[in-house]
Amino acid sequence: MSKQVLKSGTSIGANIRESVNAQSRMDFINKLNIALKEANETEYWLELIHESGIIDDKQFDSIYNDCGKIVATLTKIIKTTKSIQN
Repeated sequence: MSKQVLKSGTSIGANIRESVNAQSRMDFINKLNIALKEANETEYWLELIHESGIIDDKQFDSIYNDCGKIVATLTKIIKTTKSIQN
């Protein structure tokens, strides 16, 4: 499970980095949507790791809250970008 967190967690940043050089607004939104999906997947794996007792409540709360902030930020950026008129 920890390998899954590493994989999905690092994919968030990779997709955000790719969005910086997006070829269009839709490409930018698409790359951020992929990052958002990876962040949601990371939350899932963190929940499983926590429920299995691999990490304690304090560790989980800290990491999970950070991941939640990433989800909220990406969601806001995507919604704002979609609402911008050409």
